[in-house]
Amino acid sequence: MKLLVTGGAGFIGSAVVRQAVAAGHEVVNLDALTYAACLDNVAGVAGNPLYAFEHVDIRDRVALDRVFAAHRPDAVMHLAAESHVDRSIDGPGTFIETNINGTYTLLEAARAYWLARGRPGDFRFHHISTDEVFGSLPGDPSVKFTEDTPYDPRSPYSASKAASDHLVRAWHETYGLPVVLTNCSNNYGPYHFPEKLIPVVILNALAGRPIPIYGDGSNVRDWLYVEDHADALLLVLQKGQLGRSYNIGGENERSNLELVRTICAILDEKRAKPNGSYADQITFVTDRPGHDARYAIDPSRIRDELGWRPSVTVEEGLEKTVQWYLDNEDWWRALQSRAGVGERLGTG
Repeated sequence: MKLLVTGGAGFIGSAVVRQAVAAGHEVVNLDALTYAACLDNVAGVAGNPLYAFEHVDIRDRVALDRVFAAHRPDAVMHLAAESHVDRSIDGPGTFIETNINGTYTLLEAARAYWLARGRPGDFRFHHISTDEVFGSLPGDPSVKFTEDTPYDPRSPYSASKAASDHLVRAWHETYGLPVVLTNCSNNYGPYHFPEKLIPVVILNALAGRPIPIYGDGSNVRDWLYVEDHADALLLVLQKGQLGRSYNIGGENERSNLELVRTICAILDEKRAKPNGSYADQITFVTDRPGHDARYAIDPSRIRDELGWRPSVTVEEGLEKTVQWYLDNEDWWRALQSRAGVGERLGTG
């Protein structure tokens, strides 16, 4: 199968690219190379004859038409998006342009390509989204997001992703475009851009800087190891039911404070400080506006219909992740000079 992966130089997209090539798929990586992209993420497959790269913005219809005509993909995996909530608070316009207008442009290019080929029944447009479109959950652990949970986005980021989800469903219902959708919980793992929570904790700890936790640290997230997510995405692409959405969760709920303390304990074992614990650097800071209290996914549909479950616990995944950052200092140091990295964003 030949896959067109948008955002393939990003965190989740690059994991999909690496695993798809390893599985024997041809992959065309289409990426605009914005601040959060890094071609080093896919350096391991760059020389593979199954891999090709296109430096293209998903808002550029002419370029998209050229890519579809030149590569003739069997499926699109749409991961390109602005994804940092704090940045969406400071500059929502970029999120509207990329996540909404970009998805619209890509849908239209994919539809034109699909029609020109005679509406092949095996074509797929897989739209990858987030659990943040569902809003915030109460503390009751029995209540989780399902595929039928009403949308209730609370940030410019989640609102833009909700809009893109609606567009994809509309293109399926109105035009018959063969689509599948997925909504995932918080990802973590290797190549995670250094402005997100887990890399910030690891890198601030190693640098001896304060480890910031928003509010009182009670916000709960369901953590999904990125390589597990990539496996699930490739499975949904190939076996998911058309027009259907699948929630992908790690079944690993932790409060932010619990998560940070776990990371500090792993660092204490792997690279001990001369005195004290890395947890001594934890600092509580003013919460961000509209900070959702809890996300948790019920993954029953993907488990029951497709047989998928996460392969690692959050403790196992965090140990792998911490070790990867310890072993790949050249990668993350090169990204720390990019705009906004290391700064407090999204204060409203």
